[in-house]
Amino acid sequence: MANYPVMGRIASFVALGDSFTEGLEDPADEGYRGWADRLAEHIEAEQPGLAYANVAVRGRLIDEVVGEQVPMAVELGPDLVSLCAGGNDILRPSSGPDVVAARLEQGVAALTQAGSRVMLFTGFDLRDVPMMRLAHSKIEIFNLHIHDIARRYDAFLVDMWPMAVLRDRRAWNMDRLHLSPDGHRRVALHAAEVLGVAVQEDWREPYPPLLPAQWADARREDLRWARQFLGPWINRRIQGRSSGDGVRPKRPELAPLVNR
Repeated sequence: MANYPVMGRIASFVALGDSFTEGLEDPADEGYRGWADRLAEHIEAEQPGLAYANVAVRGRLIDEVVGEQVPMAVELGPDLVSLCAGGNDILRPSSGPDVVAARLEQGVAALTQAGSRVMLFTGFDLRDVPMMRLAHSKIEIFNLHIHDIARRYDAFLVDMWPMAVLRDRRAWNMDRLHLSPDGHRRVALHAAEVLGVAVQEDWREPYPPLLPAQWADARREDLRWARQFLGPWINRRIQGRSSGDGVRPKRPELAPLVNR
């Protein structure tokens, strides 16, 4: 097992970012659950009394996360802040990973100076996802920056790039842009491991092999995906619209995860 910084007790946790941290597509009774909510549940199970906030909003770019969400976290003053941002920028053809990383570092610096411990995430390996593979080299460069930032600020790092289980289609929603519920479950388990929070499952557990019929179904899904998801995604980028327009954070204030 890798060596990670020591966290100790986590009494408060704030999650920042975009759709990945908001929890799309991991449905809950109201809205979405996602890896961050799941991680909060793991922390609460081991260390009862956690106060948790999640201000992530789908579609947010790095400037919005650092300019709007980071100050919110600084004001809340939690023990732990998860910061995963920049992915939506990296997927835009005009973006540069060096510029995005520099903005991310500004957010990490502000959170660290305010006294919170920060948890960062590398980007996914998307080489097997149509269209997304075009950003493969940019994600690699961005990830190198994230590793460097984590070292310099003594931040926790959840390295998702080498997670082989996330290269299985079953870890992803049908839109291939967001994790499936099981994908979120595995990321939460990995994050808990990084923090030293005890869990009962292993995120590395492999998926069972696909049957031949399932493989053929996956090929047919490629065509449906292009019509249903790829086209609208491209149109939003062309028109400068965001899937998060008008969406508010789901947990804007630190509050007990469990009402006692």
